[in-house]
Amino acid sequence: MSSSSSRRWRENEGMRRTLLGLGLGQLVSFDLAIMTFSASLVSTTVDAPLTMSFTTYTVVALLYGTILLYRRHKFLVPWYWYALLGFVDVHGNYLVNKAFELTSITSVSILDCWTIVWSIIFTWMFLGTKYSVYQFVGAAICVGGLLLVLLSDSGVTAAGSNPLLGDFLVITGSILFTLSTVGQEYCVKRKDRIEVVAMIGVFGMLISATEITVLERNALSSMQWSTGLLAAYVVYALSSFLFCTLTPFLLKMSGAAFFNLSMLTSDMWAVAIRTFIYNQEVDWLYYLAFCLVVVGIFIYTKTEKDPNNTRALENGNLDHEYSLLEDQDDTPRKP
Repeated sequence: MSSSSSRRWRENEGMRRTLLGLGLGQLVSFDLAIMTFSASLVSTTVDAPLTMSFTTYTVVALLYGTILLYRRHKFLVPWYWYALLGFVDVHGNYLVNKAFELTSITSVSILDCWTIVWSIIFTWMFLGTKYSVYQFVGAAICVGGLLLVLLSDSGVTAAGSNPLLGDFLVITGSILFTLSTVGQEYCVKRKDRIEVVAMIGVFGMLISATEITVLERNALSSMQWSTGLLAAYVVYALSSFLFCTLTPFLLKMSGAAFFNLSMLTSDMWAVAIRTFIYNQEVDWLYYLAFCLVVVGIFIYTKTEKDPNNTRALENGNLDHEYSLLEDQDDTPRKP
């Protein structure tokens, strides 16, 4: 193969990877919008975010845990790291969902954008990920697109009952959620994806079940089931299962920062869903914002040096770091 043909093949391969990353990112983002919409329908009847999370973790644990048991191989990462990932994942989602009761949707959306900043900081600190100037420009364009949506909504959004506490919960939740995604990226890029998803599901289920008995027992005892509530729960369970299944693929392909950038469009997909169901009118800023976010993500992905090529991988240090996580006992273990 000539040098020009080889270069052309690499360029085409890079473009295909970029388009695949964009498509997968928007599929996950759309799925997140369905999750949010169905969760909002449930929350109008009962305030039980941990119970919804428990449903997701249970389905994930049963399916992927069964696959893991069938394989019968020892853990590639010790169980206590998965317990930590499960803990931060459960509480990151819980705090952000709880914040909607205390502060405005605009404040939650703005502060939740900090997941992008935390992702860049944490992946640089813990994974040695290198970022180019163009990637920062792409990220800034994405955030600017979201700010247009928030600008169009700012005049009609209520302040909430306790904005300061709500904002604090969002910031704390965004840190925990980012730690979870970065931890998952850390594991899926070098270890087994099935094991990561299964064990986070197992520990997420156990942690959620424990805290439900304390925090949501009264809400569940007074809950009245209906066809609409059951349907919303089923939609949430299916969409959240798909979210947990696709997220590791996206993290392995492009990393936590790209994942959080892609999730910015979930608010716009949510608007499209509400428009389709309730025939709401859409402000023109939404279309402009969506285009800006997609352009920003494209710039970020196109200028990415190598999503899987971190500093640690280049220097061969990540294997050494992982050796600190691996069990030194060579006898096979079952989950």
